[in-house]
Amino acid sequence: MSPTLNLIFCGTPAFAVPTLQTLHESGFHISLVVTQPDRPRGRGMEFLPSPVKQKALELALPISQPQKIKGNEEFRTQLSEIRPDAIIVVGYGRMIPQWMIELPPMGNINLHASLLPKYRGAAPIQWAIACGETGTGVTTMRIDAGLDTGDILLQKEVSIKAEDTAETLAPRLAEIGADLIIETLGGLAKGSVQAKPQESEPATFAPILKKEDGRIDFRRSAREIWNRLRGFQPWPGAFTSFRGKNLNIWEARPLDHNASRVNELVIERERMLVGCGDGTALELMTLQPEGKKRINSRDFVHGYHPMNGERLG
Repeated sequence: MSPTLNLIFCGTPAFAVPTLQTLHESGFHISLVVTQPDRPRGRGMEFLPSPVKQKALELALPISQPQKIKGNEEFRTQLSEIRPDAIIVVGYGRMIPQWMIELPPMGNINLHASLLPKYRGAAPIQWAIACGETGTGVTTMRIDAGLDTGDILLQKEVSIKAEDTAETLAPRLAEIGADLIIETLGGLAKGSVQAKPQESEPATFAPILKKEDGRIDFRRSAREIWNRLRGFQPWPGAFTSFRGKNLNIWEARPLDHNASRVNELVIERERMLVGCGDGTALELMTLQPEGKKRINSRDFVHGYHPMNGERLG
C-alpha cells in the first residue's frame, strides 16, 4: 500500500466519519475535506457542523464547504491545484460533476452501503431492512455520471440481525466500509484490484425517504410492517393514528396469527395486538402518543384504556 497517496475526502454524515478517521490513522495525506455547509438543527435551529466537519476539525484537516460544486470555478481551481491521486466520496450528498470525476488519476472512489447493484440511491441501509433482507454489505466503486452505476472495486457482505434497525446497522457498515476503503486503495496502488462493470438487470433502488414512508399500512403483513419499522428508524419512524391523534410505534413484534380484522385492536390483559394483512397481527410494545413520551404497552393500556375493536389509522 502507498499511504503517501494524496487524497481529497468528500463526506457529510456520521457514516463517513470512520473512513476519514481510518484514512488519517493509516497515514494517507488528506489535503482537503469537503463537506456540506453547516445546517440549522435542533429545537433552536442553531447552525451546526456536519459530523465529518467536526471530525476534520478534531484532526486539524483543511475544510471546504461549497454551497454548490457544479459550475463552481473557484472550487474547481482549488481541487485542481491539489492534484489529488484519488477523491474519496462517502455520503457527501451531492452529484459529482464530470470535471471532478476526471480530475484524479485513480478516480473518485465511493463507499456505498449496499452490495451494488442492489439498493442504488440515497437510503440503502434503510431500504435493505425495510424490504426484509437478511444480508447486505458495503461496496467500493468508481463514480461515473450515473447514480451509483460505476464500476465495482471491492465488496464485503454483512448479515442483518433480526434485532437490527437502521441505527444499529449503519455504524457496523461504516466501520467495515472504512477498512474496505483502505484495502481498495492498497489494491489499486499495487494493481491487485480490478474494476468490474455493474450488471444493470438485478439493480434495485433505495430512494430518499419521505415522511409518508413511515405511515403504517395495516393491509401489509405484520412482518412487512415490522421490517419497515426497523428500517425507518430514527426517521421517518413508523406512525399511525389513535382517536384522531398521531401515534408513533417504536417497538413491535410480528405474530403469525390474526385475532382481529385489519386495523382493529385486540387487548389481551396488558398486551396490545392489531390486525394486519395476510392473517397476521402486530404486537405493539413501545408507543408514543402525540405530544407525549415513549411508553410501553402496559402503561398505554392503563393510561388510555383502548378497547377491543378500536381502530388504528
